[in-house]
Amino acid sequence: MAQAVNPARTVLMTVDDDPGVSRAVARDLRRRYGESYRVVRAESGESALHALRELKLRGDLVAVIVADYRMPNMNGIEFLERALDVYPGARRVLLTAYADTDAAINAINVIDLDHYLLKPWEPPEEKLYPVLDDLLEAWRATDHRSVAVTKVVGHRWSARSSAVREFLARNEVPYRWYSSDDPEGRRLLCAAGQDGLRLPLVVTPDGTALVEPADRDLAARVGLATTPTADFYDLVIIGGGPAGLGAAVYGASEGLRTVLVERSATGGQAGQSSRIENYLGFPDGVSGAQLTDRARRQAAKFGAEMLTAREVTGLEINGASRVVRFSDGSAIAAHAVILATGVSYRQLDAPGVAELTGCGVFYGSALTEAAACHGHDVYIVGGANSAGQAAIYLARGAKSVTLVVRRASVTTSMSHYLVEQVEETPTISVRANTVVDAAHGEHQLERLTLRDTRTGNTELVDAQWMFVFIGAAPLTDWLEGTVRRDPRGFILTGPDLTPDGHPPADWELDRPPYHLETNVPGVFVAGDARAESAKRVASAVGEGAMAVMLVHRYLEQS
Repeated sequence: MAQAVNPARTVLMTVDDDPGVSRAVARDLRRRYGESYRVVRAESGESALHALRELKLRGDLVAVIVADYRMPNMNGIEFLERALDVYPGARRVLLTAYADTDAAINAINVIDLDHYLLKPWEPPEEKLYPVLDDLLEAWRATDHRSVAVTKVVGHRWSARSSAVREFLARNEVPYRWYSSDDPEGRRLLCAAGQDGLRLPLVVTPDGTALVEPADRDLAARVGLATTPTADFYDLVIIGGGPAGLGAAVYGASEGLRTVLVERSATGGQAGQSSRIENYLGFPDGVSGAQLTDRARRQAAKFGAEMLTAREVTGLEINGASRVVRFSDGSAIAAHAVILATGVSYRQLDAPGVAELTGCGVFYGSALTEAAACHGHDVYIVGGANSAGQAAIYLARGAKSVTLVVRRASVTTSMSHYLVEQVEETPTISVRANTVVDAAHGEHQLERLTLRDTRTGNTELVDAQWMFVFIGAAPLTDWLEGTVRRDPRGFILTGPDLTPDGHPPADWELDRPPYHLETNVPGVFVAGDARAESAKRVASAVGEGAMAVMLVHRYLEQS
């Protein structure tokens, strides 16, 4: 439950080195919120931190901090990052000029910025107050007691250590990372009775030590829901990417008792994207993590139940119910099922790659590793949108970024806006007609063998970081024998099941399958797992909503 809040002791803070701007922000905040909150004004990051520490000692709460980006000595991003240590639950807003929007967007990933506002914010009734209203509502819905942080001790080049950090980050679980070589890391290992040979060590907020934990054990220990609250639902959604989250929002908001089951972390591949610029309603772009967080909170607000780290291994038909089986042997059932399992990154089949995965070789954007790439040469394998988005993001800190592309150009597989950005970024280069023949390194990636597909010539290059985006394969093998798929494993639905206008032989109803319905009545598909889907975030969300509409139609006729 959210802790009771005393408005008289709850603060809205504004920080700006320009006295005129500082007074204007404080004036607008007092005009709207002065009766319910205390507005505190500071004119530098240093003085604001001093004020925050005093507020902490007195036991006051801070709900929102609004900081200007361009301040001397300590800019707004640096200040907000340090403010996290004092008030981790405060909502953070960055005031910025249009020229600094890239820095603001980057801050969404670096310090989990909640929002940025362009100056001037006039009229506040349209540009300031709606943002603050939403942030205050979200803040009031949370518990404001001090947050104990999960600690992770691991080795920099440990695949499992990297996977645990990625799991926690994508599930928005606060954690602190300690190298096993650092003094604090060694102290935690000693306290847990470990010699450092088995890593990672995870210490949960209640002091429980977990050694090399599996995702499900880790999820349960850090407070993520892993067990369903019921045996039967109206709707089970399998997969928590954009399609699954879209279905969860619409299913729960329209009165269906809905549960979403995700094997790793909500967001899918889109949730790992550093920046999505062509999603409707976000003209300045949005990170996959931010979009996922908003969708997840929206689904939860309507009452959707979300299970994490649960692997689905089977689907059975039992009369009117559809039974979903988990890897541990347990099961839940529902009137209808939406398959939104998405796709997984295709593995790069070259000598040395498998052995170095997680130790310099990563699939997907692996945003938790981005900071460590600063000043290094980075190689990205692939030429589609995911590769382009990762290249733009990593180029902000990397010494150089090289796109390794099998085709003659990225223009045939990458959106035009990304092609333009890649061409305009001086630290990004494209090696066309090139493939990775091998990865080399003892304990971490050290070199790559690149081959020109036209001449057959090879080159050995130094490399510590390689991110792979070479297409995707559907996660549908577990449906073999139940749901019909195409030769590549993508699920057939609606018209694809009736090419001659006749329902499939095993179809048991008088009507033909609905557009997103499989050969099993009441089992629908949305998103990338569907044959001939558009493979775009917007279309996946739309299919999630459409699938819920068809579920309602199915239930009405059952």
